Amino acid sequence: MVGPGDEDFRTLRAVSSGTMSRSQGPRSPTRGRVRPKPASRTGDRVMFVLCAVACLIVVLTLADVVYQLADNARPAISKFGLGFLVHSTWRPGFKQFGAGALIYGTLVSSFFALALATPLGVAIGLYLSMMAPPRVRATVGPLVEMLAAVPSIIYGFWGIVVLVPFVLSIEPALHGALGFIPLFGHPATIGISVFSAGLVLTVMILPIISALSRDLFLTVPGELKDGAAALGATQWEIIRGIVLPSTASGVGAAVVLGLGRALGEAIAVSFVIGDVNATHVSLFAPGATAAERIANQFQGAINELQIASMFYVGLILVVIGMITSVAARAIARRFDVNRALGATV
Repeated sequence: MVGPGDEDFRTLRAVSSGTMSRSQGPRSPTRGRVRPKPASRTGDRVMFVLCAVACLIVVLTLADVVYQLADNARPAISKFGLGFLVHSTWRPGFKQFGAGALIYGTLVSSFFALALATPLGVAIGLYLSMMAPPRVRATVGPLVEMLAAVPSIIYGFWGIVVLVPFVLSIEPALHGALGFIPLFGHPATIGISVFSAGLVLTVMILPIISALSRDLFLTVPGELKDGAAALGATQWEIIRGIVLPSTASGVGAAVVLGLGRALGEAIAVSFVIGDVNATHVSLFAPGATAAERIANQFQGAINELQIASMFYVGLILVVIGMITSVAARAIARRFDVNRALGATV
């Protein structure tokens, strides 16, 4: 029940409240707040300019490299034309030059190294990111990365001292087991061969692929892996169905970087390949690569046409690198999960 005294009290309270509100005036919704100052765009403009300049420097540098190679190779291009790509003759005294054997040796040794280093590098990355205990990961990971810091000349010494005798000892067994494949022909007598060069390149590009693959595998969200495991998926099914598909484009980029290192390596390869201007199907035969030939003969060139021919070889090497990079990125884009999902939405 409400008494008369209570009703009068409520009326007095309402009147007093209205009087106070009128005396204070209308309250502004922004009263008592600090208005934010307009955001400055100077930092954004500076960052844009710096990034644009960096990209422009890269493009101009690449364009200048190609121009300098083409300009210095002009005498050889005018004399030999595109036939330079298929002819294997290299006789500086007779001014006869061809890059066929060099291109063949470069591609065979590089892709042989890539065929070995890619599965090994991905396996190392999977082990370090998903299977290894924390202590093993902290110890083995830096050791693998240290392989990338070893100078090329050291790999050359190691190849001639350790790897060549090892290859010489296993060539007969490989020929006996896989001799029906032309790649594993009759064993050589010295161990210096395209096979040895491919193994050296494998060791050199392995840390690039393994380190980048490990970092990519660590970026896969744990919720996806935990959800698949909760549904009963095995570790192999998680790797095959989630980890590898979601990082395929990144792994492809890592493989391209490794291939670029293999295509351009000269010093280490020069120790173990033999520098023989010939094409052989067998990996056990000696050979030559484009970068190795330039490193060995550029300082001792005996005529201007030989120098121009080596610039021509360098230009071809750059073109090969660009073609393989574009092809690898196209393949990686084909297996990019995010891109495929966006196309289906």
